[in-house]
Amino acid sequence: MHKESGHTALDEMRSQWRLMTVYERFEQVVALVLSAVIAVIIVVSLFQLIAIVFTLLVLDAFNPLDHKVFQSVFGMIMTLLIAMEFKHSIVRVALRRDSIIQVKTVILIGLIALARKFVILDAEASPGKIAALAGATLALGATYWLLRERDDRAAKTSEHDPSSSQ
Repeated sequence: MHKESGHTALDEMRSQWRLMTVYERFEQVVALVLSAVIAVIIVVSLFQLIAIVFTLLVLDAFNPLDHKVFQSVFGMIMTLLIAMEFKHSIVRVALRRDSIIQVKTVILIGLIALARKFVILDAEASPGKIAALAGATLALGATYWLLRERDDRAAKTSEHDPSSSQ
């Protein structure tokens, strides 16, 4: 019989707990507490988003073509997506799939945050502000691309090098 995936992960965490140093256990507890706190924030934010959208629909004020309403609703949705991605990266650490928060994940969260900023950007934003946001997006995108290329090369090297699999 197969165990459920949640039970398998929990059993794996229990077996690894005995092998961890005191500091690794501390990191594990911190990651689990952070994950729980972010989960609560996500749930509360989701209920607030639902309440706001419901109120807008009931009052017939929800007009997706209205720029301000669009900015507000989609800004809230993207904020939730950022929080969920952040929580996902912490859960990977808690489940010991990654030893530390991965730089690529942090860069992706930054790119999502910049995309959110572009969505909620006021139409009268200064050209300097837009240029600064575009420059930050370009820098993060290039950094992500370089990290991905490095990881792809490392994966190809390990596939073709029989000594690296030993």
